[in-house]
Amino acid sequence: MISRRTVLSVIIAIAVTICGWSSPVLALGGPQLPLNELVPNFTLPTNTGDGEISLSDYRGQWVVLYFYPQDFTSGCTLEARRFQQDLPKYQAQNTQILGVSVDDVDSHREFCDAEGLTFPLLADTTGKVSKIYGSLLSGMSLRHTYIIDPNGILKERFLGVRPAIHSAEVLARLDELKDAV
Repeated sequence: MISRRTVLSVIIAIAVTICGWSSPVLALGGPQLPLNELVPNFTLPTNTGDGEISLSDYRGQWVVLYFYPQDFTSGCTLEARRFQQDLPKYQAQNTQILGVSVDDVDSHREFCDAEGLTFPLLADTTGKVSKIYGSLLSGMSLRHTYIIDPNGILKERFLGVRPAIHSAEVLARLDELKDAV
């Protein structure tokens, strides 16, 4: 006997196929920005430099924009350490790493000092930017990463991030994207 759920799923699949309707990519944090389109600019406070960073400051460079839940947690610390360890490889490829969470600037400063991080962490305390990128759930940034090309075009997204190997995955994909240019 076929369940109602199965019948309903089949009917929806047929309707979607017939109508040619397609939905945006959805993730746990909401709709994702479309690949191969210009990403929205934003400006957030940071623990480095002049105290504010705009995404547009990095036009002409590749950007690895990564969202993470919270400073000083085990997964976030491991992920940040791996990005820091690989930072010379990113710099050699004209790539800037930017970390974003809802933590404030003081927390970011302490986290960078404790872990020896030299790339900027951005304070999205209202969650506005995390939400735009589909990376906000219950007031916390989710572990998502986006690769943005030098023209501000979204080229890749990582939604199922494993902190221990993530930086290596991003570097490999960055190499592929650059080879395709």
